[in-house]
Amino acid sequence: MLTVAILGECSGVIRAAFAAMGHNAVSCDLKESRIPGQHIVGDYTKRSWRGTDLLIWHPDCTYLAVSGLHWNRRRPERQALTDESVTFVIETHAAFLQQVPALAMENPIGCLSTRWRRPTQIVHPWQYGDDASKATCLWLDGLPPLVPTNILPGGRLARRSNQTASGQNKLGPSPMRKELRSNTYPGIAAAMASQWGSVLSAA
Repeated sequence: MLTVAILGECSGVIRAAFAAMGHNAVSCDLKESRIPGQHIVGDYTKRSWRGTDLLIWHPDCTYLAVSGLHWNRRRPERQALTDESVTFVIETHAAFLQQVPALAMENPIGCLSTRWRRPTQIVHPWQYGDDASKATCLWLDGLPPLVPTNILPGGRLARRSNQTASGQNKLGPSPMRKELRSNTYPGIAAAMASQWGSVLSAA
């Protein structure tokens, strides 16, 4: 049984996938968990994660994702926030690697690939059985890339159930939009639990 911590997750999706595989999984976020399970409400940077076998980290993407970077030209104050976010990721990532043997970091496509390092891989929900398009970057340390488990027909050319005819996300403006769009899809979470859980358990 592995000890797994998922940081910056309030949906509980990844935590539940690892728990279903028999692992001791806990999530940590400033918000309450939306589903029952082991969850810590608080700042994950204020805790030690030593003794954890695997950290899966979701740093806030507000000022990092390509979808919002165009605002930096119109609002110069945003560029400073992007710079701060990049520095936070680089420094926190290094600190986590001093505490745990395996670390996966997730973020949308954005500036980290040019200002820090390229992602190990980019995954999509439709590669893991979910009818959705969402390019998700993974930076992996001490872990192998995920292997697709159920590639849906049409591949990257198909219009998925979460997309409009123009390819945009269907979710309209709302207080929950950011949180809902950041959720990990169940197929990817299950692949993480199955594949990484097996590799680390065998180590």
